[in-house]
Amino acid sequence: MLWGTIVNAIAILIGASLGMILKLKSSMRNTIMQGLGLATIIIGIKMGLAHANILIPIASLVFGGLVGEALQLDERLTNLGNLLAKGKSNTDSNQFIQGFVTATLVYCVGAMAVIGALEGGLQGTHDTLYAKAMLDGVSAIFFASSFGIGVAFAAIPVFVYQGLIAIFASFLEPLFHAAAIAEMTATGGMLIVGIGLNILGITKISVGNLLPSLFVAILLSMVF
Repeated sequence: MLWGTIVNAIAILIGASLGMILKLKSSMRNTIMQGLGLATIIIGIKMGLAHANILIPIASLVFGGLVGEALQLDERLTNLGNLLAKGKSNTDSNQFIQGFVTATLVYCVGAMAVIGALEGGLQGTHDTLYAKAMLDGVSAIFFASSFGIGVAFAAIPVFVYQGLIAIFASFLEPLFHAAAIAEMTATGGMLIVGIGLNILGITKISVGNLLPSLFVAILLSMVF
C-alpha cells in the first residue's frame, strides 16, 4: 500500500539531486524562482476555482487559520527545517528552510496526494501517485536549483503524510467523497496562491498555519 508513496519520495530526491548538480548563476536562480512563483500562482488559481460553494473555502481558511495559529504549525515546520539545517551558516540555513518549507507545502497541498494515497491503501493501485511522482520530480529539479538541498528533505513529510493516509485509508475513505475533494482542492488552491506570492517575495503568508483549512473544508462539505 505504500509503494506509490515510496516512489513519490524517491522521485523528489532524484529531482532535487539533479537540481543541485545544475550550477546556476545567481541571476539565473532568481529568474527561475520568479518563473516558479508565477507558475505556482496560476496553478493555485486554477485549483481555487474548483469549488462548488465558495463559502466553504472561505470559512475553511478562517477556521483552519484559527486552528493552525493556535498550534503554531508554520513555526513548527520552520523549526523542523532549522533542525535539519543544523550546522549550516545563517545564509545557507535560511535558504535550506525556505526550500524545505516551500517544497513540503507544494507537494502536500493538493488532491493528488490524498486520492493517490487512498487508492494505494484501499486498492493497492498507484497510478495517481506515479503521475504525482513525475510532476514532483520534475518540479524538484527547478526548486532545488533555486533553493538548494532543502527541497530534497521535503521527501520526508511527503512520505509521512501520504503514508499515514494510505495506512488509515479504510477509516478515512468516507470523508473524502467527491464534494469534499472539490472543496479541499479549491481551498488547497488558495493556499498554493499564497505559496506563489511568498516565492515572489511579494508578501509573507503563514501558509503552514492555514494547513488545517484543508481538513476543515472536508468537514464543512459534509455539513453543507
